[in-house]
Amino acid sequence: MEIRVLRYFLAVAREESISRAAEYLHITQPTLSRQLMDLEKELGARLLIRGKRNRRIMLTEEGMLLRRRAEEIVELADKTEAEFLAGDEMISGEIYIGGGETDAMHIIARTAKEIQETYPDIRYHLFSGNADDVTERLDKGLLDFGILIGTADVEKYDYIRLPFTDTWGVLMRRDSPLASHDSIRPEDLSDLPILGSRQAVMRNELSGWYGSDFERLNIVMTYNLIYNAAIMVKEGLGYALCLDRLINTTGDSDLCFRPLEPRLEAPLALVWKKYQIFSRASQKFFECLQKRLLSEQDDSASGSG
Repeated sequence: MEIRVLRYFLAVAREESISRAAEYLHITQPTLSRQLMDLEKELGARLLIRGKRNRRIMLTEEGMLLRRRAEEIVELADKTEAEFLAGDEMISGEIYIGGGETDAMHIIARTAKEIQETYPDIRYHLFSGNADDVTERLDKGLLDFGILIGTADVEKYDYIRLPFTDTWGVLMRRDSPLASHDSIRPEDLSDLPILGSRQAVMRNELSGWYGSDFERLNIVMTYNLIYNAAIMVKEGLGYALCLDRLINTTGDSDLCFRPLEPRLEAPLALVWKKYQIFSRASQKFFECLQKRLLSEQDDSASGSG
């Protein structure tokens, strides 16, 4: 199974047409059709269904599985090639970073900006997802670094704890009765419609705060990332349990955020695969990030003193 043929397959899956894919790939249609038939024969499975009327190409279940795997294989091949092609004279290359929605991304952004001034040929690729999404891509070698939030298992990786935390609270409409509260206690949420982070709900990250009746919480929706959940809150669907500073609640926003009481914080960690050999670009990023973290810790200590 050649990478080149996987690229052909992905082009057909994307274009939903043999002819358009052949045009995109700059090869003849018969050549492309033959390569796809050989691929099906090699895998012993039918991958494509050709529509009778509009000739639109659709994927079988096996085809959809191959598409997911092919995307990962091609992405990893491109990442590896870019690392080897990086010149010796100047640091360049690709850095892949994944993480959940967190205010800690500011430290990543400031580090990337600092590096960009000296090494403008470094390119960054950000992947947003929950801890399960991020660790899956880390394990497959598709990410160099991941930021994990909360109780995610970091022991299987090399990691550093970031010197700050995210704060749990409730996102709500500004005209909500709870908006008059300075903080939200467990009893305030009884019988209210709740939107909960899918990962936090599944891992019971909030059960200790809420108490033994956590399973009775009226969770009307779970979400993966908060942006779309915030739209649901804005439209009056319910109250979202989420982390602070991810949605703009300042100015004339219709939404507001109130922290939980007792206060509940989520630790943050930067992780990478054990025994990972960094590219020169990734190594430079890591060194710069460590220096920035130490600097910010020193500033915080001097400020508190």
